[in-house]
Amino acid sequence: MDNVIRFGVSIEPELLSKFDKLIDGKGYENRSEAIRDMMRKYLADTWSESDDNMVVGSLTIKYGHHVANITEKLTSLQHDHHSTIHCTTHVHLDSDECLEVLVVSGHAGDVRMLADSIGALKGVSHSRLVMTNPE
Repeated sequence: MDNVIRFGVSIEPELLSKFDKLIDGKGYENRSEAIRDMMRKYLADTWSESDDNMVVGSLTIKYGHHVANITEKLTSLQHDHHSTIHCTTHVHLDSDECLEVLVVSGHAGDVRMLADSIGALKGVSHSRLVMTNPE
């Protein structure tokens, strides 16, 4: 790494021990890379908190397709937000449950509103939105 800055961190031994176990289990080669990843994640999470910031991300939903009109409601919502949704992937988990992943972008507030609308539908048993800075 060319142009890096080294800095010191004061931390309690017990917290450092827990951190070391965690990053070892995730396969990090060193603390520096783990801390850089944590900083990137925190910055991305903070970025997406502002409704006006542009974001990219994914919305994962699991739902029972036998629930009355769920497929039609999902399709209608997705068409209403076609400029926010770039593509979807649909997977049949079993004879009753489906999983969809929507790739999304737009203003964080609009993306969050779409995710909330989908997540609130009767029949959606799980939804998770992940957003990040597109830059």
